[in-house]
Amino acid sequence: MGKSIWELGIEDLVKTGLNLHEAVEFNRILKNVLSTAQRSKPAEVWRELMAKRALKPTHPFELHRLLYYSVYANWNISTNGPPPYWFPSLNQSKLTNLGKIMELHGPKLLGASYKDPISSFSLFQKFSIQNPEIYWSIVLQELSVTFQKAPRCILDRTEKPNGRWLPDSMLNIAECCLRSSSRLLRDDNSLAIVWRDEGCDNSNVNHMTLKQLRDKVTLVANALDATFSKGDAVAIDMPLTVDAVVIYLAIVLAGLVVVSIADSFAANEVAVRLLISKAKGIFTQDFILRGGKKYPLYSRVIEGGSCKAIVIPVTGNRLEVDLREQDLSWEEFLSTAKEFPRSNCYSPMYHSIDAVTNILFSSGTTGEPKAIPWTQLSPIRCAADSWAHMDVQAGDVFCWPTNLGWAMGPVSVYSSLLVGATLALYHGSPLGHGFGKFVQDAGVTILGTVPSLVKTWKDTRCMEGLNWTKIRYFASTGETSNVDDDLWLSSRSYYKPLFECCGGTELGSSFIVGSPLQPQAFGAFSTASMTTGFVILDEHGIPFPEDQPCIGEIGLFPIYLGASNELLNADHDEVYFKGMPIYNGMQLRRHGDIIKRTVGGYLVVQGRADDTMNLGGIKTSSVELERICDLVDESILETAAVAVSPIQGGPEQLVILVVLSEGYRKSPQELKVKFSKAIQSNLNPLFKVGFVKIVPSFPRTASNKLLRRVLRKQMKDELALQSHL
Repeated sequence: MGKSIWELGIEDLVKTGLNLHEAVEFNRILKNVLSTAQRSKPAEVWRELMAKRALKPTHPFELHRLLYYSVYANWNISTNGPPPYWFPSLNQSKLTNLGKIMELHGPKLLGASYKDPISSFSLFQKFSIQNPEIYWSIVLQELSVTFQKAPRCILDRTEKPNGRWLPDSMLNIAECCLRSSSRLLRDDNSLAIVWRDEGCDNSNVNHMTLKQLRDKVTLVANALDATFSKGDAVAIDMPLTVDAVVIYLAIVLAGLVVVSIADSFAANEVAVRLLISKAKGIFTQDFILRGGKKYPLYSRVIEGGSCKAIVIPVTGNRLEVDLREQDLSWEEFLSTAKEFPRSNCYSPMYHSIDAVTNILFSSGTTGEPKAIPWTQLSPIRCAADSWAHMDVQAGDVFCWPTNLGWAMGPVSVYSSLLVGATLALYHGSPLGHGFGKFVQDAGVTILGTVPSLVKTWKDTRCMEGLNWTKIRYFASTGETSNVDDDLWLSSRSYYKPLFECCGGTELGSSFIVGSPLQPQAFGAFSTASMTTGFVILDEHGIPFPEDQPCIGEIGLFPIYLGASNELLNADHDEVYFKGMPIYNGMQLRRHGDIIKRTVGGYLVVQGRADDTMNLGGIKTSSVELERICDLVDESILETAAVAVSPIQGGPEQLVILVVLSEGYRKSPQELKVKFSKAIQSNLNPLFKVGFVKIVPSFPRTASNKLLRRVLRKQMKDELALQSHL
């Protein structure tokens, strides 16, 4: 255990990288804060340090790290829950999207129980679960959603099993993204997209107004009508560029279906997705440009399928590949729109609310990827969740480096354009200084990430010297977060909150998230998303009491706007409902995550249901063990914990696999001793590490999720082989 904040001296501050003069001045500020603080209330000490902006983004990260860990040096997570690092203010809470509607509607909906957006948030979230019709009738007025035919109600509960949302309504969700809106203070001259190409770091940021975006989408929609038929599935396999956004919106506007394919996929993965979706065409690029290097893309696409490809040059106007006879260059494709006498106008294809607009795919960790259709409800759900939980507002600049092949691609598009924010795109790799400078120059106010990306930024120090203080909120999804990495990221903008998001492609959203109306803790979720109900189940499928700290598999309430009702290549009921218990008359929906509810009500993802293990009769999770092991020694880059049953039978044996940082050498035995001591001190004194193996890397899915089942099988085979020797 390190020193507490009360024990720090000037020498400790100098060790973090401050010079003597800076250390003396910082020590003065620190002692001033501590002079009125109570030792028994470390969260208040941290809150006061944040209020005075004592820690600045320009300070060495080691100083940030020292202060955070010394403030909470005596904090007991098991009795207090994870330590908070950000606290909402009452004045600011009333300016958030959710705070505004709570102030307006709260007294009427909650009666005398309503106090203010912070005190009454949990009450309002529970109200939204019990009364989703009321919540959605309010929120739909806040988004750029215009119906060509209005719904007869919000939710028809008579349609079994789980009701029907916005029945009988007709609209085109892409058209909604392109409309002016007085409510959102958006007109034709409003900024819709800003972007920059890699390698142009000192150039001005490019801008596209709403009218310019609408004109480009209209042109592509007319060309689609000349090339394909209504209802055709058309794939996109390219980076998330301005052209990709235009194509995506045009496909939906024209009444076709987008097939989302990540540009990182090998030819066989492309082929599987084209086959499942029955795609009639695919938009792609000749190459991908990353870090100044060109990587083939068109060649991978045509190896994966024979459907018509429309190919965009990665640079300039000329392709650097020869096309097949059936394929078209981008220029040739756009020229087909000239057949239409009014190529600058377009009449959208209006569909029912449950018409499919997009086919996305799960990671395929257990075989063929699940093909998940998104209806027009899915964009409404993801935009509404971003509006409520990331507080995306008109005028925000929203940036999330991702790809249309993953759910976060469409989520980014809709979360910006249905809310009146500007979408910020970097045409290149997000791993280096160029991306960070774009974030600075574009004035990004909401930055989304994945934890591995943040780790790279921190470890390489590539973002030093940049000013990210315009950022209001950070967000993170896709992987388990690391406290140190999150601390670094939040510190770049005076400890603005980082909202963790955990959901699924099949939900069109996150089911547990953060909120600007609640204190936030690193690596933890503070609430279920609005209208989302769930229980945590014990090993017998019985729900734990609502506010009891516990660990178990999550069971979602099935009435969930935007969640899937079908899969194209699997039995939806079997995947998501079969075998799940009945709760209050509802069959719960499976998601597969193991969730820990802490003291204080925070939620922490403990991995997948098949990542739990039984050690000496005690259930624990891989993620919980890995969090402890990752911090055992500076040589460790990452760890993976799996349990393997001995070949001769008996209790499961804990195996820790380790990837070392570059340049380090450690013996498995040395690490085994350290792991055992750390696990027994921080988790359970009865847990024993049976085996440690150092490996060069871990197997992962295309979306970077750790494949523990593969490691489990490898170790089972290896230990079985050793037992025969």
